[in-house]
Amino acid sequence: MVLQSSLKNCLQLSCILRTPKAGFRHTTSGGLIIQSVSNDVYENLAVEDWIHDHMNLENRQVLFLWRNSPAVVIGRHQNPWQECNLKLLRQKNIKLARRRSGGGTVYHDLGNINLTFFTNRKKYERMENLKLVVKALKALRPWLDVHVTDRYDILLDRQYKISGTAAKLGRTTAYHHCTLLCNADKFVLSSVLKSPYKGIKSNATPSVPASVKNLFEEDPSLTCEMLLDAIAEEYATQHQVDHHVTLINPADETLLPGINNKTKELRTWEWVYGKTPKFSVNTCFNMVYKDSVLDVKVGMDVKHGRIEVCNINLPDQWLPPALCSELVKSLTGSKFCPNETTTLATTLLRVCPQDDELHSRWNLLCENMVMLM
Repeated sequence: MVLQSSLKNCLQLSCILRTPKAGFRHTTSGGLIIQSVSNDVYENLAVEDWIHDHMNLENRQVLFLWRNSPAVVIGRHQNPWQECNLKLLRQKNIKLARRRSGGGTVYHDLGNINLTFFTNRKKYERMENLKLVVKALKALRPWLDVHVTDRYDILLDRQYKISGTAAKLGRTTAYHHCTLLCNADKFVLSSVLKSPYKGIKSNATPSVPASVKNLFEEDPSLTCEMLLDAIAEEYATQHQVDHHVTLINPADETLLPGINNKTKELRTWEWVYGKTPKFSVNTCFNMVYKDSVLDVKVGMDVKHGRIEVCNINLPDQWLPPALCSELVKSLTGSKFCPNETTTLATTLLRVCPQDDELHSRWNLLCENMVMLM
């Protein structure tokens, strides 16, 4: 498979993808294989949105190939506090993204391949897409024991998940995307996809835990490039389309008009966290202060990522009641976010009486509140 990024190919792709006022009614039929030159999760998810929203797929099919730098991607209706360790993500500088399709949470890095199959709504068939991936793997390494399950996962050796799947079905257009584990960092994967947060109650879609394995563990000679090439070849053969893979830049406004606004939206706090279904937090924690252990109970209702209701029950007289009430008042309406809570606590501390013990107690409480987020 030859990856082409020549001016000729870019011009041809531009003719296919561009958005005329009349839509894409004049684009030719057939298929197209494109690959992103970006490893940015938000840019690549924006390409999915753009193709789904703008491209005429009535007589055309598209395979989009992409890889991301370390990122955790949650489904459209999921709760990030339930799905992953947000504190660890921040420490490791791993991005968190929310896609527009359903399904569960996945970890991406450069050892993970992402495949998106675009069709019109009538031709949508995720089982056939997954069988295509399995056929490509078998062509590359015939001895691999891989098969598709009724849950639309791909298993290796009948027990290890190497591919998860999700989809978005529009009125006329649909896409199905899946992952493929080649040589992802399994230690990081298992660490970041383990939520430490307690007391969360939500109707958000939960992920289904599974044992995973890299194809590299089965055959160390396999690389992501080999897998991408094999899948593109099989796709071209099955759909009788041009075997060339065309590289695209997801930030290219001349090719994808309006793409940068889509990317910008996917990066926002309001999308990543604010789209979380309403949830509540009811928990307690212990604070060790001097020689005492204090029990603190916290109850919060969170909607659109913001605290609607907040209750903090402290031991009597541990803090002045007015100060505790001021904290509750400030948190109500604020983002359920450690940075915002830290800022609020610091601001309130400035108006506290200059009392070292009071400040120590206040800081201890606020530190524990931040840990809930």
